[in-house]
Amino acid sequence: MNRHLPPLNALKAFEAAARHLSVKMAADELCVTPGAVSQMLKSLEAHLGVKLFERVTRGIYLTDAGRDYLPAVRNAFRQIAEASRRVMASNDNGMLTVSVTPFFASSWLVPRMRSFQESNPEIDLQIVASSALADFSRGSIDVAVRHGAGRYPGLRSDHVLTVEMVAVAAPDLVDRLGAPRCAADLIRWPHVHDADRRGWSLWFQANGVEEFRSPRGASFDDSSLILKAILSGHGAGLLPAAMIAAELASGELVQLLDATLIDEFAYYLVCPEHAQDNPKIAIFRDWILNAEMTQLTDASGEVRNARRIG
Repeated sequence: MNRHLPPLNALKAFEAAARHLSVKMAADELCVTPGAVSQMLKSLEAHLGVKLFERVTRGIYLTDAGRDYLPAVRNAFRQIAEASRRVMASNDNGMLTVSVTPFFASSWLVPRMRSFQESNPEIDLQIVASSALADFSRGSIDVAVRHGAGRYPGLRSDHVLTVEMVAVAAPDLVDRLGAPRCAADLIRWPHVHDADRRGWSLWFQANGVEEFRSPRGASFDDSSLILKAILSGHGAGLLPAAMIAAELASGELVQLLDATLIDEFAYYLVCPEHAQDNPKIAIFRDWILNAEMTQLTDASGEVRNARRIG
């Protein structure tokens, strides 16, 4: 069987030359001479018994055989790289410590963790819920998810989630006060506030309402407490749509209007620049940046529809 496998270096030279359509650029990438690349390409063609490239004055281009061969070679290298990364990750004790804010952990990350664990059983996630900035210098945290501007000196930062604030309330409160027809209707409602009490003012301004001046009502410095207060019927509140998908789907919360407010800050995945290529971190990064919104279903397996007004 081995006699049918071309030399690995020749395959690497073929893939690089096909990608660049240049022997010189392939040589630069592989840190060898153009002559060495040309020799490897010729040996590969001799091994296969077909011509993979046409040589012209200004460079090279793929033959039909070369174009047919390239996807399989690229896929093979991709599979080797992925398998190698997984082996390296499993050899590194299998634990990945992720620091996240408590609300992000409970409302967004935990409901989606199952898909990560099923795809990456060799990695055990250790979730550390904290609102404090992660101290990577101690070595106890591998990667963190933080709400901010995304600019952190010495850290790699990847955008995870834009925060889209929506107005929500408990169904009983909606039934008692009546469904709002526009943003101005919510001025007369009781409100639940964040700690700086600016959220509702910004939301009203963004939706063309200038009359809101007196932010009365309880305020909380933690989004989980804001959610609890809204669920308990203390008033309408503003929360990130992505974080309350379960409550909207179950009917515990009602989205009052389609009007939204985009937060100036977003959620970012951060890690030290020197650790960004760590296999476990790279696997987690690939997963979280591509994690899709989870469909929420009831006990019968039917997708639930969130109750929304407006």
